[in-house]
Amino acid sequence: MIKISETIFPKTFINDYALNPIERKIFQILSESDFVYNYSSLNQLKFEIELRINIIEASKEFNKSKIQFKVFSEARCNPDFWELTPAGGFQLKKDILPAQGIKDIFSNSFKYATECSTAIIIIYYKALLKIFPDELFNTAFQNIYLRNWNYIDSDLNVFTYYKDRDFLPADCRYFKNPDFDPEKSQWQGENVIDLGNDTYFGHGIGIKNTESIVTILNQNRKPNATQSAYLTNSVTNPDYKHLANLYFNYISKTRYKFFKKIKPVR
Repeated sequence: MIKISETIFPKTFINDYALNPIERKIFQILSESDFVYNYSSLNQLKFEIELRINIIEASKEFNKSKIQFKVFSEARCNPDFWELTPAGGFQLKKDILPAQGIKDIFSNSFKYATECSTAIIIIYYKALLKIFPDELFNTAFQNIYLRNWNYIDSDLNVFTYYKDRDFLPADCRYFKNPDFDPEKSQWQGENVIDLGNDTYFGHGIGIKNTESIVTILNQNRKPNATQSAYLTNSVTNPDYKHLANLYFNYISKTRYKFFKKIKPVR
């Protein structure tokens, strides 16, 4: 169920707003669950749903881009915006604004190549740029380093946890390949974004359903392998509530500054 400020939120919400099918699915999963999902305000819930939709859209944009899949040792980036580190990560150059750096990845995608975990972080930033004004984005993420969620800005607050239910569209899921070929370590698993309706985007694999991803991973197992690849119950997400608070605090302060500039009517 959903609670807003400790009050159970009515399921009739779904009938009060023009929700698209994915938005409707997200709300249904949250509201019909036995687990209690707490939000401080309706805006905080709406923000999470909107950001999830944007993550899905950013995943589709990534899929259409020319960003290649390469292992970290073969990664590359646009040197005008990013520095390639020895670990295969992308460090934003000091004279480049964060929003500019992320936008360049999509506008000059042919200049980039990286692994699937880095793709997930790029997708999160791209999705946030659809909501955050550039000014807020540049303030919140001043020192972007793209590799995986162990090397990111604290304000994105990406974390991994495990559960056996309530998997939501835009969750980052993981397909594990326990018997992967040691000579092809990139096939030990695949980080994917859940697009809804049993479809997932994984960098290097594209948009596929569960069966297709398992089949691809199984084709890259060691000789005489016995264990099939499978979708795990791990979920990796940004901190939606924290990001919502950043956004609404910024909007509130911006509005306050705007009204201060207006001369009172006499």
